Amino acid sequence: MTLSDRILMGPGPCNPYPEAVQALSQPMLGHLDPEFIALLDETNERLRTVFGTANALTFPVSGTGSAGMEAAIVNFVGPGDTVVVGVNGVFGGRMVDVAGRTGAEAIAVGHDWGQPIDIDRMVAAHPNPAMFAMVHAETSTGAQSNVAAMGARKGGALLLADCVTSLGGVDLRVDEWDIDIAYSGTQKCLGVSPGLAPLTVSDRAIERILPKPQSWYLDLNMIAGYVTGSGARAYHHTAPISMIMSLHAGLGVVLDEGLDEVRARHQAAGDAVKEGMQQLGFELFAAEGHRLAPLSSISIPEGRLGSLSEAEVRTQLLRDYGIEIGGGLGPVAGKVWRIGTMGHTARQRNVTTLLGALTDILD
Repeated sequence: MTLSDRILMGPGPCNPYPEAVQALSQPMLGHLDPEFIALLDETNERLRTVFGTANALTFPVSGTGSAGMEAAIVNFVGPGDTVVVGVNGVFGGRMVDVAGRTGAEAIAVGHDWGQPIDIDRMVAAHPNPAMFAMVHAETSTGAQSNVAAMGARKGGALLLADCVTSLGGVDLRVDEWDIDIAYSGTQKCLGVSPGLAPLTVSDRAIERILPKPQSWYLDLNMIAGYVTGSGARAYHHTAPISMIMSLHAGLGVVLDEGLDEVRARHQAAGDAVKEGMQQLGFELFAAEGHRLAPLSSISIPEGRLGSLSEAEVRTQLLRDYGIEIGGGLGPVAGKVWRIGTMGHTARQRNVTTLLGALTDILD
């Protein structure tokens, strides 16, 4: 089956770094092979650097970002606990769903889409929750929230941060911001294929891991015996070996370029999208001062597309130009485009190509 080579400028996945793709063809090793264990340990250390943490329990969960979300919740809360969740888009809502399935009381603090999380409202929602949870970079709206401010006011609660669209692309300092648990995905700013969910857990949070979490597969008590420590590792499940090799390579690209330089590249590409789309007659959706660099949410003014629907424009972009952008979700479906500049895709050449293609289609 012949597949097309796309320019992936949607909300994810991005185009992976060539080095990450090449690493998928490395010779297979066993998940207990000393060579693979050494590579896993180095991958975890690279993740610590990108997360901005010294947490010992830092590793890629075997599954996409949603598996990271579930691991970050089911290991720490259950019946009798209260979780306060900031909801300003789809992914905050998903955390409410997962927390509720554990038997915990999930208090959703709703916000208008495109707005950042209001920390005052989070703190006022409950006097003593077990956990505060929020999305650092909301993929459905392109809005960035102030996780550091939540960390400063969490009190005795754990702080969980969804960093799926922020890790590697914007400033993130897990230890400095007092984040207890953070998870991400490999297919966004890290420039790797989907399949792993980087996770980091503070020592403070480790002390609160449930003795028998709801999920066996994501039980951090058992997984820690494999991903941490030295010498023999306790087998839990077969690690996705080739994906971890690819993540190791992708992180190597990021760190070789320099984390600050990679973030600056994401910022420059995101700025170019926003400026170019406004010049073409579009508007910006996320609140000013809280707009993500790696993901630009673009409002479509009435009449700007002429006789075409927004879905027809996206279809034409994909069919005729090989460019993928994302549509809106939930209440902004049909009204907003989500344009990603993440990982290897975060290059001016791709922004120029997209803007030129849209000009051809619309003018």
